Amino acid sequence: MIGKIVGAMAGAKMANSVSGGIGGTGGAILGAGAASMAKRLGPIGLIAALAGGYALKRHYDKTHDEKPTTGPKPKGKRAAA
Repeated sequence: MIGKIVGAMAGAKMANSVSGGIGGTGGAILGAGAASMAKRLGPIGLIAALAGGYALKRHYDKTHDEKPTTGPKPKGKRAAA
């Protein structure tokens, strides 16, 4: 019971700090659900879930790169100075 309350509080805080998120109430629900899910998965399942989340984050960061893309540098003669 205490784990669900702590998970709900952490989820609400995280949801409020992330822009474009689901809000405090949605984060609290997800946090409480995550606490009970962690209990059911066990240690091996938790490690697998963390590894999967990390891989998903890396993939998301690579595909949603916010740096402006520039074309290749022109090859050829240098401009006369």
